[in-house]
Amino acid sequence: MQRIFPKKLEKGDVVRVVAPACSLGIITPENRKIADERFASLGLRLSFGRHVEEMNEFHSSSITSRIDDLHAAFADPEVKAVFAVIGGFNSNQLLRSIDWDIIRNNPKIFCGYSDITALGNAIFAKTGLVNYSGPAYATFSEKIGFDYTLEYFKKCLFLEESYQILPSQEWSDDAYYKDQENRNFIKNAGPIVINEGTAKGMVLGANLCTFNLLQGTEYFPNLHNSILFIEDDEMANPELLDRDLQSLIHQPGFEGVRGMVIGRFQRASGISESVLTEIIKTKKELEGIPVVANLDFGHTQSMFTFPIGGDIVLSAKHGAVKLEIRKH
Repeated sequence: MQRIFPKKLEKGDVVRVVAPACSLGIITPENRKIADERFASLGLRLSFGRHVEEMNEFHSSSITSRIDDLHAAFADPEVKAVFAVIGGFNSNQLLRSIDWDIIRNNPKIFCGYSDITALGNAIFAKTGLVNYSGPAYATFSEKIGFDYTLEYFKKCLFLEESYQILPSQEWSDDAYYKDQENRNFIKNAGPIVINEGTAKGMVLGANLCTFNLLQGTEYFPNLHNSILFIEDDEMANPELLDRDLQSLIHQPGFEGVRGMVIGRFQRASGISESVLTEIIKTKKELEGIPVVANLDFGHTQSMFTFPIGGDIVLSAKHGAVKLEIRKH
């Protein structure tokens, strides 16, 4: 499949916010104001899907409403990028209703994380459009501690040049959206090397349990020459991570995976460095490929933006990690 790289953002561009999973209705007016001002400071003009405020008992809306907004966002020539409001649990409901030609014929930036992993990887598998695991609209409402996230967002979505991902100075596991002023920041110990090695390949994955929802479907991407990025949220625990990872390893074509990059786990998961290392070392299929962990993506803050379908080079030697996004 030929890859399609969307045009980068420029000041003055219109971006559309849609709600493929949870509704905009769960975001407080105070947090929306912070997010709106931050987009404006980048010179971007926000617009919103017609149905983003709709909310049912699942904090989402009907498939029809979500599909209408997604199609309208990609079909509108004025819109240069599409952002998810936030994650959730049900964006995979949309896959059989998407008109893939609309997306293929109107390539533009699509960005979100967590549950949006299902959409991002399916979009790449079905159309070849490179899209982005990175901050959602709601992430832009983080009042304090957003600098690292913003820096890598701009490197990935405004600039063409390759960039190296360096670790953040500090991170947080706070529910910042509930209390923006009282934050607890933790010094970042940096990435860890579980398996040494070097690799180059194409980025796939992101949120592990959501990525696994695509298994056995036409929406699961080809793993040939891939470097998998995986992370999970506070609902994960060592047992769930172990079996979810094993399920991914059992997928046809997994032998084409060239490396693995693992995001930072939330403290509530109980997945420590030692536990994670033990899990990885039980997987014979991971022997001989580089595996690194504690990177700045996932469900803690801060996070870097990376391209689903883009190219990276990974080096993990003598305890040191180098990660360079070559094409995005």
